[in-house]
Amino acid sequence: MIEAVLRRLGAALVTTILATGAVFLLIRAVPGDIIGEMLGQSAGDPATEAALRAFFGLDQPLWQQYLRWAGDALRGDLGTSMRQGLPVAGIIADAFLVTLEIGLVTLTVAILVGVPLGLAAGARPGGVVDAVVEGFTLLSLSAPVFWTGMVLLILSDAWLGWAPPLVYASPDVSVADNLESILLPVLALGLLQAGAYAQFTRQQTAALLRQDFVRAATARGLPARVIFGRHVLRNIAIPLVTYAGLILVQILGGVVVVETLFAIPGLGRTLLAAIQGRDYPVLQGALLLSVVVALLVNLVIDLAYALIDPRVRGA
Repeated sequence: MIEAVLRRLGAALVTTILATGAVFLLIRAVPGDIIGEMLGQSAGDPATEAALRAFFGLDQPLWQQYLRWAGDALRGDLGTSMRQGLPVAGIIADAFLVTLEIGLVTLTVAILVGVPLGLAAGARPGGVVDAVVEGFTLLSLSAPVFWTGMVLLILSDAWLGWAPPLVYASPDVSVADNLESILLPVLALGLLQAGAYAQFTRQQTAALLRQDFVRAATARGLPARVIFGRHVLRNIAIPLVTYAGLILVQILGGVVVVETLFAIPGLGRTLLAAIQGRDYPVLQGALLLSVVVALLVNLVIDLAYALIDPRVRGA
């Protein structure tokens, strides 16, 4: 087990190096940079431009810039924001905690709504419940997140006379204000992911109920709760855990829309601001964190396999 974890960590390190190298080059392949935006009308002054490039280290070859950044990143130093003049690690940490909160709450909503709906629909394919769940999944999966968020904003204001606060409230300050500020973003993302989770669970459940060992258990007269508890839930646990990891990575990677729409100061909004402002250190640090989080989630999923299925643990 330990050897398998070490192999995965080694593979994750190689993937991180390749991903960060590709990102580093792609960022600089985009036309324009922060120097041109800073100079504005003075862009024609070669001396000023050369001084700024030397100050930010942009006058060095790309491979030297990457090695310097990668070496500092290994020591935990992600550099300083070119725009804000603040440590990148602090900027990203604050933003990531906000995004992580939204992601975990959204995943919880998706599981609590999607799994029961999928189980109910998969238990009786072609029935009334299956038709209702299929309609829900179709609607949730076809509606873009920004559209769902705008509809929720309009409906909450028109029907309830309530609108979310324009300023994000940290749970350290007030749990109630925090829940109020993330309610609509979580619903906008959660409804989409709940539909995906319901569809996946329904497919897994319906396929499993067609298996011979489940049919044999039904023929022996075992109650439905026993069949679902011993055979269905136990066998679909690993696919559901896998899907939970994929959904979480997808949520963390797609929050930029809801964070922009609802003025949430998370990692997605920070990443968008860094792209617009050509703030290379913040952009590189945010993408590095995204890669590391995705790899860690995959590692946790593999470890969860071993806890759920002893056969995986033995392998």
